[in-house]
Amino acid sequence: MIKRIKIGIGSCGLAAGAAEVFDFFKENVRDIDIVGVGCIGHCYAEPIVEVETDNGSIYYHSAKPNQAYLDKVLNMEDDFRLSFRPERSDRELPKVTKLAGKIDPISIDEYIQHGGYEAFQKALKMKPADVVEEVKISGLRGRGGGGFPTGLKWSYLLAQQSGEKVLICNADEGDPGAFMDRSLMESVPHQVLEGMLIAVRATGATQIFIYCRAEYPLAIKHLKIAINQVLDKKLNRINGQEIDIHIKEGAGAFVCGEETAMIHSLEGNRGTPRFRPPYPTDSGFKGYPTLINNVETYANIPIIINEGGEEFASLGTENSKGTKLFALAGDLKYPGLVEVPMGITLSEVVYEIGGAEKGSVKAVQIGGPSGGCIPADQFDVKIDYDSLESLGAIMGSGGLIFIGNNRCMVETARYFLDFTARESCGKCTFCRVGTKRMLEYLENITHGKGQPGDIDFLEDLGNKIIKGSLCGLGQTAPNPVLSTIRYYKNEYQKHVVEKQCEARVCNALVDLYLDQEKCIECGLCIKNCPVNAISDDFVIDNEICTRCNSCIEVCPTDAIGRTARGDASA
Repeated sequence: MIKRIKIGIGSCGLAAGAAEVFDFFKENVRDIDIVGVGCIGHCYAEPIVEVETDNGSIYYHSAKPNQAYLDKVLNMEDDFRLSFRPERSDRELPKVTKLAGKIDPISIDEYIQHGGYEAFQKALKMKPADVVEEVKISGLRGRGGGGFPTGLKWSYLLAQQSGEKVLICNADEGDPGAFMDRSLMESVPHQVLEGMLIAVRATGATQIFIYCRAEYPLAIKHLKIAINQVLDKKLNRINGQEIDIHIKEGAGAFVCGEETAMIHSLEGNRGTPRFRPPYPTDSGFKGYPTLINNVETYANIPIIINEGGEEFASLGTENSKGTKLFALAGDLKYPGLVEVPMGITLSEVVYEIGGAEKGSVKAVQIGGPSGGCIPADQFDVKIDYDSLESLGAIMGSGGLIFIGNNRCMVETARYFLDFTARESCGKCTFCRVGTKRMLEYLENITHGKGQPGDIDFLEDLGNKIIKGSLCGLGQTAPNPVLSTIRYYKNEYQKHVVEKQCEARVCNALVDLYLDQEKCIECGLCIKNCPVNAISDDFVIDNEICTRCNSCIEVCPTDAIGRTARGDASA
């Protein structure tokens, strides 16, 4: 018997048409509750419908707003059933995401029915120092990228005797391809809030700020609803006073993910970092002692208090405890969100969870635009802070971008460096000028203008930027370049010496050709070429062509392709 039907209406579901499915089911289903929920992580299968029955749940993928699809769901037919892969089917493994996609994200009552705020009530009966100690025992490290021990950071704020202390949630998730924090805020906003309220109890903080990027409207909407519900139930009354909870919408500056730049932005100033010490726990927002953790870090706290620090520490490796969320994107079969135990190998994530075929992925970019590229022959590395660092990469906040064999690693490095160079706040010379100089050299190389010595220059300048930059943005910005040179130097040399891009990605180093035997002379390529580079007898003039690929996209017979510049055999 069907108890209720749940439809994923997180951002990934909405982008796939979940709103229309939700409205259609609402209008055409009687006597069964239709509930909107968050994301269960299988973004490739959206929109997803879950049929909750007395005997468990049945999931359906690729939902459509029509009667035929609805009938299949109501009759619990096999068509469109979502078969979980073995390593993703055990819903008991996830901890942080255990309730994501399972409950109504804007219902505090349903969250409480599933054990919500039990950890908070438990923390209220504990001494603040004991709460901090439990977090220390868990071994939880900050999930925002730095990996600083969370319990140790909390102890610094607890030790401050100031009458005013500030707690900040860093929800300014800016890495391209990353959506871990967004998913948590959309799916389980109360879990994130509960973690912050426990932190208030543990540290004596007197006010809370959530710094969330304005590009996350659904997350902000759900947070605001959840905050009002917390205030209505007086759950913000901690340590003898009512705690104010504020949301600050960030303007999209990547550098504001750095804690001192975030504090400046919260104060109404330009978001630029400053020298440390003093550290925020000594002097932060308006001079008050300030604690900053990210969304995923706070979402782990209720689990630690409920289950105990030792239980949390039983998962993971010696120096990297618990589980970690990763956003999988790029050249893979199953893009989405996954929660895995620390210490899992990158190979397991790439091939078993991501579904990439063996030999199809040449590298994985981990750690966001400031992370490093790990080559396929190193995929047996364990995903933990120490192992990744030994390969020239960082954990980061949890973005994993799969790079297929058809990609150019030089262009990949240029792409990420272009992002960080644009996002530099400009305060320190090494970052402001150094990243631009590196970008200029990379652009020359990808345009066939590279010179002998350019690769050595990039390595030398990259290491100097790391040593001389003020904040984490500059200190990690050269990583994509340095790691790709380390593992794919042959591709750089091919570009510089032979002026060739083997992947045929760098536009200045490729020509387009039209295979006359495949061509059916339909004329679509001529009609869609914006610069009239294709003649009436179906020959491409590469001196005019801008490599926009419009002709390739519209050709019905795949008669148009890319080849190395000057390749007469094409």
